[in-house]
Amino acid sequence: MKRKALSMVLASAMTLSMIAGCGGSGADTATTTNETTEATETTETTETTESTDAAETTEESTDAAAEETEAPTADVSSEGEHELSVYAWDKNFNIPALEAAEKAYQTVDPDFKLNIIEQSASSDVENAVTLAANSGDYSQLPDIVLFQDHYIQNYVTNYPDAWIDLEDAGIDWSNLGAEKISYSTIDGKHYGAPVDNGTSIFAYRTDILEECGYTIDDVTGITWDRWLEIGREVKEKTGKYLLSMDHNGDDLPYMMMQAEGLSQWKDGQPYFVGNEDLKKILQVIITGAQDGVIYLCNDWSEYTDTSIIGDQVAGVFNGNWIIPTMEQNAEASGKWQITTIPTLSGKEGYAANGGSSLYITANCTKPELAKSFLAYTFGGGDGAIATYDDALRNGGVIGTCISASKSDVYQEGVDFFNGQSIYADIVAMGANVPVVEQSDYHYNARTYIQAAITNVINGSDLDTELQNAEDQVKFEMGQ
Repeated sequence: MKRKALSMVLASAMTLSMIAGCGGSGADTATTTNETTEATETTETTETTESTDAAETTEESTDAAAEETEAPTADVSSEGEHELSVYAWDKNFNIPALEAAEKAYQTVDPDFKLNIIEQSASSDVENAVTLAANSGDYSQLPDIVLFQDHYIQNYVTNYPDAWIDLEDAGIDWSNLGAEKISYSTIDGKHYGAPVDNGTSIFAYRTDILEECGYTIDDVTGITWDRWLEIGREVKEKTGKYLLSMDHNGDDLPYMMMQAEGLSQWKDGQPYFVGNEDLKKILQVIITGAQDGVIYLCNDWSEYTDTSIIGDQVAGVFNGNWIIPTMEQNAEASGKWQITTIPTLSGKEGYAANGGSSLYITANCTKPELAKSFLAYTFGGGDGAIATYDDALRNGGVIGTCISASKSDVYQEGVDFFNGQSIYADIVAMGANVPVVEQSDYHYNARTYIQAAITNVINGSDLDTELQNAEDQVKFEMGQ
């Protein structure tokens, strides 16, 4: 990997604590993610004009900052034969899931101990792997790391000797959802055991729909054009938007395209110009914003605090990690229900947004134990139900394991969603999320597509803006 490219990845990675790390709960989530999104946008904009030297300076500054904060490190050499260590972040979300897995595996190995080494953010993990790979010394890494889905392919590709694959772990990969494991499958090999489920939900306020003469069935399996019609009526009669999104980190285009089974990428290149389906999707967003159907918020706080908690929307569309934010508006309890995503054709759509998985590092001295632990718990083995039930109870973590979602806990109705068994429904929907082409430049594309939407709303031409966006992404790719 060229020095410039590595530095650019580092600059982005150090500032980004992705959705997966924020999925635990509301108020803290809003602040953390808002700060993260702003930092990410700033980084991506800066990268457009930075020289190689500036990028290397950023890397050196980042390394110094990492040394100053002194993120906790592992000591694999001192572990017993029944011990494993893992780096993870978010004590309210990911860590309760790991504790649940430890407890489940102790039923087959009573002496088993999982040393969970908490990191302040996902960037700590990314930094640790990068520094170890650059030095050629993996001895400071733990046995296992929690890693973001959107980043792992880059890290496995560029540091192939840093990882141990899970090909012989005995995991039934068909039990975990094709889209979820597509992130952690590199060159035909499986590397990661998924922790959380990033499946997107489209939730509606059924009382507001009813006020306008509609039910949840009327917004299920419909076209985006029909959805816009209903949205205009909802806005006119109730004053509420049918959808909102943090436009500073706008994930709508990605999720809407994935629901079509399509991508913004083609053969490793940005596919904006000539992508008629992308153009149609963007036009839906633009029209919705212009007609008062979609509320494009200026930042994460406006999205969560003002539009959702502030009760300005009759619909919420995002990764299911948005549920704790929705639940902060207690007065709306019992009035929400989730369903699938509209599409251009009217078929029921499925998408995902965010998530992370567990990976075994090259420093693991007990790879068979690590594989057995992951397979038994997060990989869908005999301990999967206990793992995911406790993770859901204690951390709000919805898993990806299809068989584990058959448990009584997952079948329970949720009062906030009018008794709907949303956890089982989300896992079932996740099994239908289509696999689409991904890119290490996912967030760069998001930035320029977001800018294109803003410019068109302000009077620019969509074709011109798509050409500009594609040119900018190619420039950042070094083309």
